[in-house]
This record gives sequence, C-alpha cells and structure tokens, in this order.
Amino acid sequence: MLYVQKIIIKMDSFEINKIIAAILVTVIVVFGISKVSDIIFTVEKPDIASYKVEATEGVSLSSQKVSENEADMSALMALGDVDHGAKVFKKCAACHSIKKAGGNKIGPKLWNVMFRPSGAVTDYKYSKALSNYSKEWTWEEMNGFLIKPSKWIKGNKMGFAGLKSEKDRASVILYLNQNSDSPKELP
Repeated sequence: MLYVQKIIIKMDSFEINKIIAAILVTVIVVFGISKVSDIIFTVEKPDIASYKVEATEGVSLSSQKVSENEADMSALMALGDVDHGAKVFKKCAACHSIKKAGGNKIGPKLWNVMFRPSGAVTDYKYSKALSNYSKEWTWEEMNGFLIKPSKWIKGNKMGFAGLKSEKDRASVILYLNQNSDSPKELP
C-alpha cells in the first residue's frame, strides 16, 4: 500500500497527460479504422431479392400454422408409449390421482383431463392463474404445460419443474388420454 502511494506521489502531471493522451489516441485510431473500412468496403444491396417466400395459393397462413402444429404433435405423440407414461406418471402420482373414482390430492384429479377446460374440477381450489386461464387441455396445451408449468401459466401454484424429455411428455400425455371415459383420437 505504501509503495502504491509513493508511485502516485512520484507521478507528475506530465506522466498523467501522457497516459490520457495514449488512451485518446487508441480510441481515435480504433474508431478511425472502423470508419475508413466502412468507406472502403461498402456493400450495396441488390435490387432483386435472391429468393422469394410465397404462400401456397388457396391456403391461409393460419391454416398452414394449424397443419404444422398438428404435424408436430403427431410426430411428438409417435415418440410416446402408454406403458412408459404410466412409469413417468409416478412422479405426478404424489400430487394427482388418475383413477376414475379417485379424489383430489395436493393437485386435482386427472381422470378425463384431456380436452376438458382448465380449472374445471369443481371440488378443487385452483390458483387464480389456472382458474382464469380458460383454455382446454389440448395436445399442445398439455405438452406446453408439462415442459415447465410455471412458465406456461404464470402464477399457477404447481411446483413441478417439468418434463424436459419429449418421449416422457408424449408418454404422459398418451397415458392421461387413455385414462378417460372416452379417449380422443391421436393427432
């Protein structure tokens, strides 16, 4: 510490001016080179685009998006297996019942959960976020929710981290669909 003080004391204004000048020259050179290189290497935009993206005739963009989502979900569901879903669901069984006559636990019962409105179990107290969500548990909604529940529906009280594996999510969704009075046809 004493050594540093001696060095500072020994520095006179001339040395400080040299340091400041060196910093300023460096900044000017860097910006100068940048500006000169912009002038020398100018890139002109072409008059005609090299490729065009055109929509298919007779098909709106929203219907294309729906068909892409269906294709994505059918590919995802192809990864799943109901037996594997039963094994993965054991993580969920700590908080949810899947039996037809099963009751609510920490979380609501999940019998008939696929394609029912969110927050629809009357004898369960949902968080405000889930009660107000007002969407149906479709293939896409359930997949998004199972990835990370707290991110999909902000403010819900489900403390589950989520399922990162596509096979695990697809399998659980297939298992939930199977545990229903009328399982839906896969996408």
